[in-house]
Amino acid sequence: MDAAQLRAMQAPIKDKYKSDANAAVITLRAKGTLDDQNIACKVETGRALAIAGLHPATGGSGMELCSGDMLLEALVACAGVTLKAVSTALDIPLKSGKVSAEGDLDFRGTLGVAKDAPVGFREIRLAFDVDTDAPQDKLDQLLKLTERYCVVYQTIKSGPPVAVSLNRM
Repeated sequence: MDAAQLRAMQAPIKDKYKSDANAAVITLRAKGTLDDQNIACKVETGRALAIAGLHPATGGSGMELCSGDMLLEALVACAGVTLKAVSTALDIPLKSGKVSAEGDLDFRGTLGVAKDAPVGFREIRLAFDVDTDAPQDKLDQLLKLTERYCVVYQTIKSGPPVAVSLNRM
């Protein structure tokens, strides 16, 4: 896909959102079922069933997916798609590219071993390696716009309000 095809594909969508802001607000959903045998949660991904469990550093077997890994994988996926879309829109040719994310966790917080240890990631690092002949100013613009438009990155960075409830079935 080139920049013209991307613009043509998105033009009617953008026009609709400009004329009707409410049409742009979509609620995404995720569902899971608690495993009745193990400390695990079966998450419906839309493509397959993913089973998340405890990380080995907290007593898990390592057989189930770690939700922390899944968060980083979502960041990599979103950032990669966003980078590719922005590079296409700006006509920045990429011969190839890789996206990686890593984050530091102190499991003392998760396990309640140390009250001063944070629960959650202390730091997340997102990196792009691209093979391109584009000048540095274009790459700087590519990174800036990728950060700006990556939904998962902005969600992690901005920390929106999260409402939590517990209901009887």
